[in-house]
Amino acid sequence: MPGSFRTVAERAEASFEVSGSEFIGYVAPVETVDAAEAVIEEVEADHPEATHVVPAYRVPAGTASAGQPGSVMLREWASDDGEPSGSAGDPALNVLVQQEIRNVVAAVVRYYGGTNLGVGGLARAYSRGVKEAVAAAGIVEDVPHERFEATVEYDDSGTVRGILESESVEFDASYEEAVEFVVRVPVAEASDLRERLRDATSGRVSIDDS
Repeated sequence: MPGSFRTVAERAEASFEVSGSEFIGYVAPVETVDAAEAVIEEVEADHPEATHVVPAYRVPAGTASAGQPGSVMLREWASDDGEPSGSAGDPALNVLVQQEIRNVVAAVVRYYGGTNLGVGGLARAYSRGVKEAVAAAGIVEDVPHERFEATVEYDDSGTVRGILESESVEFDASYEEAVEFVVRVPVAEASDLRERLRDATSGRVSIDDS
């Protein structure tokens, strides 16, 4: 598949103990920096008593579109979150790099168990947290996607929904005063899908990028 890449199939976690310290690794597929940071904040909120929460992610720095399906730069970021420099964040990120996984965020939680592990021990533990979470999630091949919102009156909503279902694209529908479909579609197919929706509704659909 042109422009395809490896990512995790779903959100997953894995936990283990090393010399009394508990480690919990989390991974999730994400498409933006904002989404990655939201996952990290969620993990931090779920573990307010944790000694450390070490994050790492590899995600596009911008949004893929038909005009730039493969030109979006990849942002790689990690933090030691108070662990000794180079002992946590970099080992966590290196797992994602070595396995050539992108559009993914990882976070490894540590509850200190009273025994110092040293830089080498910490590096092994944090990389293990990511490796085991990735193994639990599974790896899939994906392609760049983009999102757009399609808004129509109720009379056209069945037509739009039918097209989206026939194309097997992901979407969420919200039925308020009008009907709004938030669509996630492969970049290579997005332009044709927009045009099909416009044609089927004689231009009555309002389409906005989100």
